[in-house]
Amino acid sequence: MSTAAASDPATRADPRPASAVSGGVGLAGVVGLLVWAGIARAFGMSGPLSALVALAACGVPMVLWSLLVDKVHRNPSTGLDWDSPPRPLKDVLDVSIVKIAGLWGIWGIIGCLYCVARWYWNDPYLFSMQLFMYAAIPMVVLSVPYVLWLDRRLKEPRDGAWHFGSWIIGRTEDVDREIMFDFFRSWAIKAFFLAFMLAITPGNWSAAISASTDWILANPAQFGLWLIALMFMIDVTMASVGYIMTFKVLDAHIRSANPYASAWMAALICYPPFILMGDGGPLNYHPGTAGSEGWVQWLDGSNILLTLNAAWLAILTGIYAWATIAFGLRFSNLTHRGILTHGPYAWTKHPAYLSKNLFWWFGVLPFLSVNGSLVDSVRNTVIMVAVSGVYYWRARTEEKHLSEDPAYREYAAWMDRHGPVPRFIRFLIGTQKPAKSPSPAPAE
Repeated sequence: MSTAAASDPATRADPRPASAVSGGVGLAGVVGLLVWAGIARAFGMSGPLSALVALAACGVPMVLWSLLVDKVHRNPSTGLDWDSPPRPLKDVLDVSIVKIAGLWGIWGIIGCLYCVARWYWNDPYLFSMQLFMYAAIPMVVLSVPYVLWLDRRLKEPRDGAWHFGSWIIGRTEDVDREIMFDFFRSWAIKAFFLAFMLAITPGNWSAAISASTDWILANPAQFGLWLIALMFMIDVTMASVGYIMTFKVLDAHIRSANPYASAWMAALICYPPFILMGDGGPLNYHPGTAGSEGWVQWLDGSNILLTLNAAWLAILTGIYAWATIAFGLRFSNLTHRGILTHGPYAWTKHPAYLSKNLFWWFGVLPFLSVNGSLVDSVRNTVIMVAVSGVYYWRARTEEKHLSEDPAYREYAAWMDRHGPVPRFIRFLIGTQKPAKSPSPAPAE
């Protein structure tokens, strides 16, 4: 529990619901990542291969912490039975073969879609495609012993892969279409976002590692820009690990994928190739401004304001990265992988969206136009309001999905009563504190 919350008598009487993820797992990942970043900076290793090692330096400590300290493999939510002997192989072989057919089938479909979609064969996506081609054969080979091992211990091995495999081999009478469609959605999310995250990993890694110490310490603006680059590198690396590590034994599997079309639309328009905020897009708020680092230009000449804004933007980016770190191995868009209540999620339900949008407002300064045009200033400000509205829309669609879980409803009710950000908003608009729910749903 946060210090501020712990010091509040009302909060002690109405404690925050437990988080599905411990704070230690994300911290372990950050420590491993920063150790490797220090080594890479010392030896000038800022290339793509070094960025891949960073994924391992971040992910391995989190896996070890999860298994050895948190013992997540024992969580009931994994669906694994550790108290009984594993089933004999002959008892699960039929189920496992069907499940492997389902896995290989969805991977084949994803591979075909990658080949058809042109943007995946241009930079920066070429890096992701190369990785996937190298990983294809090991994934196919290792999936066999993994599925056989897992099915011997799962209480219910007939998951989405099994239902899709049943459909492939013609056992349509056994197929639960809702489970199969959720399986499709889960893999669509993983395929789309993992390709994007891996594509931008080398660039973010290079920005944090290749900057010289002399450049970083030359002035407050450059030091702030480097801190921002470092935070984004941590965020992207942690997020990439999260998309990779969707394993039941780590309790990091996808419980459900968001089934609402509005949620998919709100999310996809924030990412290429569908992004509306990019060059030429209807929500591009950059024309007429000094760009993403416009604050450096506008505040140049005032070291105090430059230093204050650099520090503020670094703090906002730090909160954004912290929101990803809090997920540990479980970060991904449009999914439910356990309810988080710790870290920045003890302050607000959407710390990443809040900090990201504040960062854009204070970084771009859309209300200032380099050409002196009042029209551009008004236009960019209005468009930035619309962009913030998109993220509010994303937040609402995510809440709609997560609210199907009683654990999230309990957390959301607690946040309405005690969350520092909701309390501050209520103070600004003059509304009263919500009453305590008489019978909150039990936490997961």
